[in-house]
Formats: sequence, C-alpha cells, structure tokens
Amino acid sequence: MPTVAPYDIEGHVVTTAFLGNTAFFAAASGEIHRLDGGAKVTEAHHGLLTCVRDPFSPSLLTGGEDGRVLRISATGDVTELANVPRKWISNVAGGPQGAMGYAIGRSSFVRLADGTVKEFTESRTVEAIAFAPKGLRLAAARYNGVSLHWAGMAAEPMDLEWKGAHTAVTFSPDGRFVVTAMQENALHGWKLDGVKNSDEARHMRMTGYPAKVKSLSWSPKGKWLASSGAPAAIVWPFSGKDGPMGKAPLELGTRADIMVTQVAFHNTDEILAIGFIDGMILGVRISDGKEALLRRPGKGAITSLGWSASGRLLAFASEAGDCGVVDIAG
Repeated sequence: MPTVAPYDIEGHVVTTAFLGNTAFFAAASGEIHRLDGGAKVTEAHHGLLTCVRDPFSPSLLTGGEDGRVLRISATGDVTELANVPRKWISNVAGGPQGAMGYAIGRSSFVRLADGTVKEFTESRTVEAIAFAPKGLRLAAARYNGVSLHWAGMAAEPMDLEWKGAHTAVTFSPDGRFVVTAMQENALHGWKLDGVKNSDEARHMRMTGYPAKVKSLSWSPKGKWLASSGAPAAIVWPFSGKDGPMGKAPLELGTRADIMVTQVAFHNTDEILAIGFIDGMILGVRISDGKEALLRRPGKGAITSLGWSASGRLLAFASEAGDCGVVDIAG
C-alpha cells in the first residue's frame, strides 16, 4: 500500500518537484520549501507567480511579482537570472546548454549560459513559452497561434497559426509535434515533420473538454500526452506519424463529475498520476487501466505533482497548502 507523508504549508502552493530525491514546494508567498533531512525554507520572491523544474538541469526556475527570475539549485542556493523592475514574471522555461527563457508582455527572452540575452517580439501578449527538446528553439504561445524562434541564429521565426487564445505550449519529447492548450476548452497541435512554413503544418484538433486544460504531461517516450480539464485524465495517442488524428483518447481515472486538475507521467514507466479538485490522487497504468489510490481527498485541489528521480516517490501540492510525498512502494 502506498504511504503518505504529509507536509503542511500556509496558503496556496504553486508547484512541487523533485531535484534528485529531494522534494521542493514553491508557495505563492515566495517561499521555497525543501525536504532535505528536515524542512528547510528559502525566501525567494515577494510573491511567486510561476515555478518549473528545468528539464535540462537539476534546478528550479521561478518568476515573481518582484520582476525577478531565479534559478534554485538542489541545495537551495538562489541565482538571479533576470531583474525587471515593476514587471510580473509569470512565464519561465528551462532550455538546453544552460539556456533559459522568460516572457514579459509581448516579448519572450532567451538567456544563454554566458549571460547573453536575446529578445523576440510578438504582435500579441506571450501567454506561455517552451523549449524544443533539441536545439535552441523557443515556442511562444500567443493569440492566434505559436511563434517558433531559433535563439542561436538570425533565422526568421516559423508561425504556427490557429485562431483563438493559446494559453500553454509544449513540444513532444521527439520534437515532432507542438501542442497548445486553448482558452476554448481544447488542445490544438501542429505536426512539424517536413514543415517549411505554416501552411504545410498538419493541424491536430483535440476538443470536447468540459473545462480549460491547465495541466499537460508526456509519457517517457512521448507515445502519450495526458491532460486535465475533464472528470478523467484525457490521454491522447502520439505513437503514429500523424499523432492522435483519427484516434480516440483514453479516459483514465473517471470520477463522475469530479474534475482532474493535474496529471504527471512517471519518469520511466507508462504510469500516470492524476490529481483531482478534491485533493484525491490516483495512479493509473496505461497498459490495462488498473487504478491505485495514492491519496484520499484533502482540503484543496491538487495544483502540482512531481516524481522523484528513482520513480518511487510522488510529491503533491495543493491550493490549500496540504502537501506531501507519497511512497508508492509503501
């Protein structure tokens, strides 16, 4: 049976993630908590807006109401990467070769490992950013589509157009697909294979959600894309050359009218952790749909899920601050 070690934090917790086998919790207050031989707290921001685990390095990237962008190491050390007074930083992303990105208004910025900063401007406000898995390529989601910028060269951006507001963006692990979450309770995707301009991009429409999609997670090898926004985790198949087109998604962890708020694939196995609006967490195996209760309902909606490097521990955060770590091996 899985066992839960609770960890209570005052107020809304934005993100949880593991750096190695140490669990971190980023609170909206600006405090970074880490469970490293006991609880330790780092004062990072005067109001934290976003925190992501850098997929390319063992660190966290944060942005705040204080206009600062920070990198938090596994030992809790803080490095300031940007400081833009009187601006709120609500979008950050980790990139390859020590690069990272952040967005302010209609501009996205790529900070290279040597400290050089490159700015890319859009016609509309940048809502989300993400780096491709290979190469210094940044996706900037905005109204009516996504711009793909090469940060290491002076090439023209590729425009992926689709009408509507795009509020999140992600590359598939193999770099073949770009997928966005939209304001209109839908996902939209583009197949990039062989694309030379936006007209040749193959569109992928993933609709039917009763609510906005706020959480996306790829399976370890990119065969599946899990999403929130329904009373089940909606998991789209991406193993074919055309992605999910013409195929129905899996619906995992269905719970009547209780909405899924977070999804997180295990780092090596096709097991999906599903967090719900009532604080409950399920683990579901893709191959047969078998479910395991990882945590009973709590005080608030699950706001973040993160697996440890070993894949044995699952950290969870909530909007009410009742957080913790699940040992799935018991």
